[in-house]
This record gives sequence, C-alpha cells and structure tokens, in this order.
Amino acid sequence: MSNSTPDAPADISGTGPDAMPDAALRSRVTGEVQALHASFDAGTTRPVEARLEQLEKLRRGIRAENGRLAAALEEDLDKSRLEAAMTEIGIVGQEIAHMQKNLRSWLRPTSLNLGMLQAPSSGQLHREPLGVALIISPWNYPVNLTLSPLIGAIAGGNTTLVKPSEVAPATSAALAHLIRTHLDPEWVRVIEGAVPETTAILEQRFDLIFYTGNSTVGRIVARAAAEHLTPTVLELGGKSPVFVDEDVDLAATARRIMWGKLTNTGQTCVAPDYLMATPRTIEKLVPHLKRAAHAMHGSEASRSPEFGRMVNDKHFQRVLALIDDDKAVLGGTTQADATTRYLPPTILTDVDWGDPVMAEEIFGPILPILAVDGPDEAIARIREREKPLTAYVFSSDKDVEQRFATETSSGSLALGVTVAHVGAATMPFGGVGESGMGKYHGKASLEAFTHAKPVVKKPLKPDTLALVYPPHRGLKKALLRRIFR
Repeated sequence: MSNSTPDAPADISGTGPDAMPDAALRSRVTGEVQALHASFDAGTTRPVEARLEQLEKLRRGIRAENGRLAAALEEDLDKSRLEAAMTEIGIVGQEIAHMQKNLRSWLRPTSLNLGMLQAPSSGQLHREPLGVALIISPWNYPVNLTLSPLIGAIAGGNTTLVKPSEVAPATSAALAHLIRTHLDPEWVRVIEGAVPETTAILEQRFDLIFYTGNSTVGRIVARAAAEHLTPTVLELGGKSPVFVDEDVDLAATARRIMWGKLTNTGQTCVAPDYLMATPRTIEKLVPHLKRAAHAMHGSEASRSPEFGRMVNDKHFQRVLALIDDDKAVLGGTTQADATTRYLPPTILTDVDWGDPVMAEEIFGPILPILAVDGPDEAIARIREREKPLTAYVFSSDKDVEQRFATETSSGSLALGVTVAHVGAATMPFGGVGESGMGKYHGKASLEAFTHAKPVVKKPLKPDTLALVYPPHRGLKKALLRRIFR
C-alpha cells in the first residue's frame, strides 16, 4: 500500500519559503497556545459541571449553525443536506448526547485490588485531563472529524486548539465561526490556514495531538510530537478490502457495498476500497452492483442531487488517472466532467494486483474487483498488505467470518455491513499499524483524552511493609525467599 493516502488536512510535507511560518505567525500561534496552557493551569476545565456546560454550548452551537455548516459542506463537497445531517452534523449531535449521558459515571474512580501482600491498602484509577490538546482535522468529513474528537477533549477536561483543513475552506470558516461564537476561548481556540500555520502549530508543545489524515503526514506529525514526547492519536487510512463469499444474498450485499462505496463520492477513509470474490461470484455479483448504483443515483449520477463531487481539481485528476476504461463495466473516464469535478460511479473488473488502482487508497467512486480462489486467498492477500483501517466480509458461513476475525488484522472488521459501524458512539474507532493508532468515539474518546492515574493508599499502621525493610536476616530472609520464590 502506498503512503500517499489522500485524506490529508494539509500537505505539511511541503518545502520552500512559502511553507515556512514567519515571525508574526509564530508569535500569534505561540500566544494562542500559551493562553490555552494558562487556562488549563488555572483549573478552568477540571470541574465536571464545567465540562458538561461546555458540551451543552457545543450542542446548542451546532443547532444554531446547522444551516451555515450544511451550506459549507455543500459548497466544498457538494454534499446534500440529508447526507450532511446523516454523516456529519446529526451524528455529532448524537455523540454529544451519548457523552453527556455517561460522563459522570465514566469519570467515577474505579477500585483496584493491590493483592494480599500489600494489605491493608486500597487503590483507585482516576481519569485526569492531559492538558492542552491539538486536533488537526481532514477535509472529507470536516464537521464530523473535527467536532467528534473535540467532544472527547472537552469531556476529558482539556483545553484544545483546533486546526481545520484548508482543503475544505468554506467548512473551515464555518467551524471557526462556530467555535469562536459559541465556545469559551478559555476552552477551545481555532487557527485556520495551510502549510505555514500547520508548521507553526506543530512547533508548539501539546499534551496530546489528535490527527486525522494520511500516513505520510502522520509521520510528520509523529516526528514533531516526539520533540516534546507528546502522545498522539493518528487516525489514518488504507485500502479497506471486501470479501464476498459464494453463499450470500448478492442483491442485498451489492446494495450495502455500493452504498458504502459511493457515500461522499467515495471520499471516506473506511469506504470499501477493493472487492475480492471467486470468478463465479463476480459474474453473478456485477449486475447487482450496477443495479444498486443505478437505484441509488440513477443511470446518470451527475444528475443525482445526492451524489457529490471530488473536493478539488488535484484529487479529481488523481482519481481519474486510476480508471482503466478497458476494464470499466460501469462508469469510466468518458462520463467524467473536469469542469464540475464529477466522477461517475465506476466498477472495474479483471483487475490485477499490480494495477495502478491497487497501489494507493482510491478515495473516490471507483470499485476494482479482483478474482480470488476463495477465503484462503482473500485472507492471504489481506495479510500481505499493510493493515487496513477496516475490512468487510459478506458470508453466510460463520467459520469463514471467524477466520477473517482471527487470521487478519485491521482497525475494525464489519460482517454484512459497510461504513455504518463508524457512526456508532458505543464502538471504538481507530486503526492499527499503517492505518493508525489510538481509538475514539464514546467512552474511547474520554479514554483517549485523559490519563488513567492509579491512586494508592496504605495506612502507616500497622506497618506491614516492615517485613521487606533491610536488613534481611534469619527468619525474615527465609520468609521473603519463600514468598518471592
């Protein structure tokens, strides 16, 4: 798998004078971060009531700015209002409600047993805020993937600097307006911009960096974090595979695959990236995939009000170059329109593992189909590549499902469904290996933005530790040897 996964907030690997922040920018960024450190040090964000109040302000702010956010998503990505509600704005509201409902109980200390050798004693696990968090968000789901981690940061009692993606400029501006208008600057601040701003931000010291984007920039973020020994949560991407077994309902399977593939025009980090099946299954499945695409967006998706566009010309040209018209059984380059950045739903068959479309995460409405002998080869193919963010299996055989669960590694595994599992607040979401590290959503978000601190208490009397104090002679020595043999 290539490291050029396109889901990036900014090309901060850029070089040259235009990529370097000037003194004024560095000073501004330093001032914002220092203000957040001062606010945290003052204890502003520690009370649970204050955290819940700030979450409520965020919830009300999203409601008040719903129209502005939806219009921005339409301008940047041509997302329909309904898709924006289902995949961005509404789902963030559900995440807030879930956090508000459970925050008190999740923050209660949990008891720890230190064992008989340390009795009498007691132990507890306390969740404490990390400090000042940085959230660098991407362009493909710019509202969801900015505000969802922000919920965890606020709930965890941190102050936060937010850097939205300049690749979705209208949404970046809408998010900046939301944060500055509805949230307290003692809690959250926002800096918009491109490479110079991101570079200046990464020079600062944070207590956690939460980055969503590609693995190339993820490495840059990790290197910058290492300068201050800052922990990171890296939500990256990868080529998420689909295996379709011979014994499933192919019509239902096709609908779920195409829905997951075409949502947000394929610009989804967990979109089905490529499909594997036996030649006999492929022959039967392809007509169902075509019908599913037509049922959702019509015979000409360019006229569908619910089918979006590529985010910019650069990404349009990159994905267009991955289409081999000789292998296209649906869509293809002849239907594409560079002036509107429209790429049609495209299905490629007879794809080889060495084809360009298999060299990188597609991040567009193209579904390559590759023939395999069966589950054995599909598992082997997944294992020989970098670990994906998710993997999908459609099979009626529980043994096949179990084999994929135990013999492959991915950030998540979805059986009989695509994409939808990412929206569940109760399910931790994150990658493994090349597809990322750390998880969030719901309780996992609180855990990501806090430190689980053990707190131990032991009374001074009786002094049971006297047994281990030196000198160790005679009966004491013999007893210790017996205990720790």
